[in-house]
Amino acid sequence: MTPDAGHEARYRAIAADLAAKIRSGHYAPGEALPPQRELSASYGVTLMTLRQALRQLSDERLIVQQPGRGTFVAPPHLAYQLDSLRSLVDDLRKQGHDVRTAVAGRAVRRAPARIAAELRLRPGETALRLERVREFGGRPAVHQVSWVRRPVADRIRDRDFTVVSLYTALADAGVTVARASEVVRPGLLDPSAARHLHEPPGSPVLLSARITYTLDATPVVSDHATILGSMMEIRTERAATGLSLTWGATS
Repeated sequence: MTPDAGHEARYRAIAADLAAKIRSGHYAPGEALPPQRELSASYGVTLMTLRQALRQLSDERLIVQQPGRGTFVAPPHLAYQLDSLRSLVDDLRKQGHDVRTAVAGRAVRRAPARIAAELRLRPGETALRLERVREFGGRPAVHQVSWVRRPVADRIRDRDFTVVSLYTALADAGVTVARASEVVRPGLLDPSAARHLHEPPGSPVLLSARITYTLDATPVVSDHATILGSMMEIRTERAATGLSLTWGATS
């Protein structure tokens, strides 16, 4: 074995050992790993070799390195499925995740111009504004603002949205959802959402804009979600024909 091959084998073996400890729960999500000097000594390697192992774990999204603070086990990632018509929480719970919802606000308000256009409302018309924060793994991950057109909104306004999804409330109110159009793009965390997600403004996020339609093609919900990029990944299934995901350039 050449010196380079031996060096590569050592750091890959260290990465595999640490990965196994993370996956087994020896190091829990959010927990700090031992300091680099301590780890390098325990494995009997140089700091350079250890750092290559940590870089591999970072590439595999198993750890997060925070300058000046240390190395931490990454939180488990939520998978946001694009191939189904379910609410965000229903989708994630179907995958076995424990997702908690906090209602940050609900009120009937005059719809802003953009929302009015999406819901095809007349100028000055009101709608229900429902603001929620989704928590996963003990920390907020998604800030979501949904606008629901009236009179549908009046039939679901008093539901307990900490335990009932918006789609379930619509179904219980006799509203049949037929389809939704959604655009997901990368963005930066704005100050308003940052207060709810406890992350610095400007952090990388995914921005989802979804409009849900009834059987007669009436837009009933305009939904805008800010999703922490460190907490969720987008996943879809593709077939040889009939692709459900369309790529487009961001403006």
